[in-house]
Amino acid sequence: MSTTTTVVGGLDHETTPPFERARYVLKKVLAEPRHEGAGAFVRRSIGRADLKNLDPFILLDEFFVSKPAGFPDHPHRGFEAVTYMLQGAFSHQDFTGHKGTIRTGDLQWMTAGRGIIHSEMPAGEGVNHGLQLWINLSSRDKTIEPRYQELQSNDISRIEKDGVDVRIIAGEAFGVRSPVHTRTPTMYLDFILKAGAQAHQRIPEPWNAFVYIIDGEGVFGNSNASPATSYNALVLSPGDGLSVWNRSAKPLRFLLFGGQPLNEPVVQYGPFVMNTQDEIEQTIEDYHQCKNGFEKAKHWNSQP
Repeated sequence: MSTTTTVVGGLDHETTPPFERARYVLKKVLAEPRHEGAGAFVRRSIGRADLKNLDPFILLDEFFVSKPAGFPDHPHRGFEAVTYMLQGAFSHQDFTGHKGTIRTGDLQWMTAGRGIIHSEMPAGEGVNHGLQLWINLSSRDKTIEPRYQELQSNDISRIEKDGVDVRIIAGEAFGVRSPVHTRTPTMYLDFILKAGAQAHQRIPEPWNAFVYIIDGEGVFGNSNASPATSYNALVLSPGDGLSVWNRSAKPLRFLLFGGQPLNEPVVQYGPFVMNTQDEIEQTIEDYHQCKNGFEKAKHWNSQP
């Protein structure tokens, strides 16, 4: 049996969680509003003082960006940045010549590896809404060449059953596996539970996992727990699966993330994530001197 098969109970008929060690909520963190880039508004749940990281996850921002704000030219090294659009559109271009636009429901999985400089700017009218997740790379993968995996909304597998709608961005649910290759083994599932629905999702026991609530309220982990609401990240205990109940009258939308811990030192300086301070200092030098992966930065600026 797959370690990530979803078991769903029917509407308004609660079933017993099928896990030996059900996960429960260890910590609830309300995403912190802040401004990033050039006037872009985000809510940050991972990557702040009281939740610096959750191995292998470095950062999670829910962004709400209207023109002319955005994220103009900036560098990355040592991790993967995953952008998932909930509403609107974002355009991307980088110093390798890669460019494109992702729209509502689309995904971009960017492996920064040894270095990338790019821009991310809103392309839709009004508020452009999405999430960006940073996933750490192991020391052996931090110096690989940059690469992209991009999926349009209709290329992302979607399963609907018993009041549960799940989009499989990475990992597996209902026996369906995402085509996204994750260098750091990762689960990324987008759930919508109708009123009265429940879901029981297996998660590999050694992995760290957390939930981020987009809309509505739900009961997570323990059937007697208090409901959690939007903008909250829920760090989960160890275990082999998570149960979720929507006892409200409105739909519940949440994202479930799981990842295999790297168990390596993390030294971060803004957009650079390495293993040692010496590597960070070398990265800063490489960036400023346009070498060791940043050569193309010397003559590149994004186009409006």
